[in-house]
Amino acid sequence: MRTALVRRSVLTASAVSLALLATACGADKADEKKADAKPSAAATSAAPAAKGKTDAELGALMVTQAEVPDYTGDATATGELADVDKHAVTTDKAECKVLVQSQAVQKIGTPTGIARQMLSAKPKPLAPDASPEEQAKAIQKTIGTTVTMIGLSSYDGKGAEELLASLKAAGTACAGGFTATTDGEATKYEGVKPGPAVTGGDEVVSLAITIVDEGGDKATGQLVVVRKGATVATFNSISFLGTTESPTALIDTQVKKLG
Repeated sequence: MRTALVRRSVLTASAVSLALLATACGADKADEKKADAKPSAAATSAAPAAKGKTDAELGALMVTQAEVPDYTGDATATGELADVDKHAVTTDKAECKVLVQSQAVQKIGTPTGIARQMLSAKPKPLAPDASPEEQAKAIQKTIGTTVTMIGLSSYDGKGAEELLASLKAAGTACAGGFTATTDGEATKYEGVKPGPAVTGGDEVVSLAITIVDEGGDKATGQLVVVRKGATVATFNSISFLGTTESPTALIDTQVKKLG
């Protein structure tokens, strides 16, 4: 079930491309006669447009397991994330594509670079003298541990800001639920609500998204997206047994590493 939902939470790009506004330059005053317009000092000294990072640069900024000792990596699952962009998906509400696409750490729009990995929270160690009941509970907690997919993406110009704007809009437009179809398989999303408070970066979107499977079972995941300059860090966390735990330390460590 875990693998199916993780793999099925991939979406095609919902390109969000707003036109950049050009600022008109003022012209120096002449006397009563016409003079050639010249750019103002403010225009000539305007800050250059943001420049996105490459795959290699983002890879170097990705949090490592050594930096988050309470998490363990999954090389196989991380490798599978390289294929998430291959899946074509539709949604009954166009605004909601960006939500599930972010859950699957897919490319959104036209990033200059991207890096991905999957980490799982380590279960608490079991006492040597644990009872059979305690051992059974520990096994269940291990199966239901919170898994977090991390995606770093970077954009030229206003791309990162546009992505956050589209996620904020989707959080409102999709609050009552929606349906996504991935490679012909439908998934029902019961609702979208504000998620746990998260600080850091220049902008943050935190959402709790509830999925309903074919048998009617529900799983609520946490989607946190943080913008730092032209780079966006996406964290999709979910547990398919029990409650999804917010990966606060993981998010803090990753965002600080972005500078």
